[in-house]
Amino acid sequence: MAAARSTAPRTGRNVEALLIVVAIGMAVGAYAQVGLAINGTLPPGMLGYGAGLGALALVLHLAVRRFAPYADPILLPLAMLLNGLGLVMIHRIDLGKGNAFMESQAFRQLLWTSLGVTAAIVIVIWLHDHRVLSRFTYIAMAAGLVLLLLPLLPIIGKNINGARIWIGLGGFSFQPGEIAKIALTIFFAGYLVTARDSLSLAGRKVLWMQLPRAKDLGPLLTAWGVTLAVLVFERDLGTSLLFFGMFVGLLYVATERVSWVVLGLLLFSGGAFMALQIFAHVQGRVNFWLHPFRADIVENATQIIQGLFGMASGGLIGTGLGEGRPYGRTMFYAESDMIFASFGEELGLAGLFALLLIYALIVERGLRTAIAARDGFGKLLATGLAFTLAMQVFIVVGGVTRVIPLTGLTLPFMAAGGSSLLANWMIIAILLRISDSGRRPAAENDGPMFDVPLDELPEDLRDDLDDPDGPGFRDDQRERPGPGNDQETVVVR
Repeated sequence: MAAARSTAPRTGRNVEALLIVVAIGMAVGAYAQVGLAINGTLPPGMLGYGAGLGALALVLHLAVRRFAPYADPILLPLAMLLNGLGLVMIHRIDLGKGNAFMESQAFRQLLWTSLGVTAAIVIVIWLHDHRVLSRFTYIAMAAGLVLLLLPLLPIIGKNINGARIWIGLGGFSFQPGEIAKIALTIFFAGYLVTARDSLSLAGRKVLWMQLPRAKDLGPLLTAWGVTLAVLVFERDLGTSLLFFGMFVGLLYVATERVSWVVLGLLLFSGGAFMALQIFAHVQGRVNFWLHPFRADIVENATQIIQGLFGMASGGLIGTGLGEGRPYGRTMFYAESDMIFASFGEELGLAGLFALLLIYALIVERGLRTAIAARDGFGKLLATGLAFTLAMQVFIVVGGVTRVIPLTGLTLPFMAAGGSSLLANWMIIAILLRISDSGRRPAAENDGPMFDVPLDELPEDLRDDLDDPDGPGFRDDQRERPGPGNDQETVVVR
């Protein structure tokens, strides 16, 4: 009779290491191709570029291997691949413009990459349990709103290209809305996990929809008002759409009620229509979107037109890295707002589909993380973060391809922009932490358990007993009074 043997579950860390090597190899290969196409020789900084990017990936991988061994093995390589390819395209545009390396956008992007990966390492090491974030639900709300409205301050707020979404101190500028999206996602997840019963069960049924109660509309109306304030005062279409869409999406996931989606769409449509009637900058964005080639608009819609022509010249398979002129065709922010069009010219339609597939895989792994999470807060937080990335990609790509009006958001991990890069690496780190908790074997995940009489628990812990997402309790281990058990006990760790 064969003896049964227990085997440790696979962590996926070796798979992650192999995929990181592949991702770095693809980025270095693209860097070499740019050098060969432009100068006819391998670029002298190729090995340094590969070593620097590889070192950042290695340190983050070792941190995940040590502190989050059961984390999703696909997220980190995919993010590193996008980051590496974005650096290559920014460097390629710098070469076309004749920028010196130390003064180039690529050099600044590499510094921000280092900062973003460092922030991800800190989160992986420090955030032992993602459920701790639920304790800061309303602090996260306050922080998010302050960050979102910070550019409106008269001294540090900066107006760039018609949008007031930047703060500047000396020669340093930052977009606080990128960090605000993480803080507000934490707030939305923490609020909805406690209020979803009242939001999903209470209310009056009208026709085929169960409408929420008037007092439950408060959070939705608040989110609507904040997004309208961003749209009106900061002139930022993209951020307002991103935040409101994320909140309505999380409402639907938490309550499974279509009525919230319908109400959200009606509120956003009404707000957008009013803004279109009142504000000239909104009218301009919509006109550039609908009629870019009209005689009285074409001069101001140059960015959109050049992006369309750039992608058209790329055709199916593109001109090849280093063979096109993205800095000429999309000269207005070819490395930031229009980097998707720059890739379209040199990689073609096939290359753009490949990039979109990578983004789709990251979002899919984020949603898979949400499904695997063992707590309601983790499920909503992972869903919100994945949905934020998906919405941002849709808004940017939709604007470049004229599906929706062009906005000022940046393509995650690829476009030049330090604040966006920092925030997106923080999102990846939080998703890694949530996935580690969800994929970890139950016995190891829960830690040591102790059977404690309920009346012996400290008062502050006893108050949290009914919280299904409390960091110290397992409700399925709670012992109710019954035969042979004269007092209620709870298993704590």
